[in-house]
Amino acid sequence: MSDEAMEAVTRDDHGTPASTTGSTSVSVGDRAGLHRGAPEGEPLLAATDLVAGYLPGVNILNGCDLVLHPGELIGIIGPNGAGKSTLLKALFGLVNVRSGSVTLAGEEITNLRADHLVQRGVGFVPQNNNVFPTLTIEENLQMGAFQAPRKFAERFAFVADLFPTLAERRRQRAGSLSGGERQMVAMARALMMEPSVLLLDEPSAGLSPVKQDETFLRTRKINKAGVSVVIVEQNARRALQICDRGYVLDQGRNAYSGPGRQLMHDPKVIELYLGTLATDVEAASHPPLLPPTSTS
Repeated sequence: MSDEAMEAVTRDDHGTPASTTGSTSVSVGDRAGLHRGAPEGEPLLAATDLVAGYLPGVNILNGCDLVLHPGELIGIIGPNGAGKSTLLKALFGLVNVRSGSVTLAGEEITNLRADHLVQRGVGFVPQNNNVFPTLTIEENLQMGAFQAPRKFAERFAFVADLFPTLAERRRQRAGSLSGGERQMVAMARALMMEPSVLLLDEPSAGLSPVKQDETFLRTRKINKAGVSVVIVEQNARRALQICDRGYVLDQGRNAYSGPGRQLMHDPKVIELYLGTLATDVEAASHPPLLPPTSTS
């Protein structure tokens, strides 16, 4: 898919680009500017000074912050080992938060169990092992609604409207699906409890470029349907294209933050964190003199 097509899904109903107000980035330690470009008002989800890790005495998060406002799509990027997935798991109660706090609509949810968070409206899609392979698509979605089985028909209609393929293939076993199709089922299952917040852990990992683009478009479609989204991604370029705001993590701390497109073109972020994106940006600023020759 072309960059122009991907750009189209990040525009609002009036055809205007998503907000790029505010400063481009914030350096480590500038706590006053951790949430550049965030809208005014109370956030839906907020993490403050999170310190968390898997082993006693070993912290992966070292004072990390994040805010998500209603209707936003937030991207979290950074180098390997920066703590991106750990942050999502800490938000969802899968990693113990040693200090700091997590709030949802102003209420404390720090270290609540995952099933309680689902009841409160938080959905989570892990990177791996995110479907029940021996169950059909419909049965996977029933598992997603097991806490509220009476809502199944209503919620199935909602996800089928987002992903028509699921309704068409509802009797097919999830284990026979491709990686991209499994990711679609995992997202749909997380939506069955009508979450206000959806946490996505590297949904494009292991997919072909075409399937990656489909995943990002699908993520934006979910967001436009009224679900606030936090997405962790290694494919930083695509993630920043679709997100309203982004956070760059480094060693478990906020390194930079700002509107997605500003981060995507910030020279410091490109040089330090986005790797080959620097080449892509350079090529985009110097387009070829002649259009490419057709190979068809």
